[in-house]
Amino acid sequence: MIRPGLLMPMILSLALAAAPALAQNTGFGNAQDTKLPVEVTSEQLSVDQKTGVATFTGKVVIVQGQMRLAADRVTVTYAQGAKRRISAMHAQGNVTMVSGEDAAESRAADYDVESGNVVLTGDVLMTQTGNVVAGEKVVVNLATGTAQASGRVRSVLQPGTN
Repeated sequence: MIRPGLLMPMILSLALAAAPALAQNTGFGNAQDTKLPVEVTSEQLSVDQKTGVATFTGKVVIVQGQMRLAADRVTVTYAQGAKRRISAMHAQGNVTMVSGEDAAESRAADYDVESGNVVLTGDVLMTQTGNVVAGEKVVVNLATGTAQASGRVRSVLQPGTN
């Protein structure tokens, strides 16, 4: 496992092409506690009890611990069974995700609450301590603090930040 802060130099040194991916410690979420409660706020809410799906629209903000996700629209899927808990979320439109000093933006994001995986797609831009990674797809595991970037990955590294 690579130490936090070494993701950006590692990405540059491996010179990623369009298809390959990288899995290293991002520091993003710093191993976010995926067991914490999830709070969602929005302008509107539509719920379908039969399917276990809720759709939040308008200035949607989702908070879990130190992680904050915002988007135009978020569809939340609840697990079936007696205890209705959030199992997954799909965000679309002006998606931003912030955890401490780390931030990411994309066109869409899918969050599997159980695994802690967030899949950002479409013009993904991540910043970490002044370093930048851009690509078409980034998968961040909040539970482990690892990430994979793919799809014409681009990096901008600041001297002295590793």
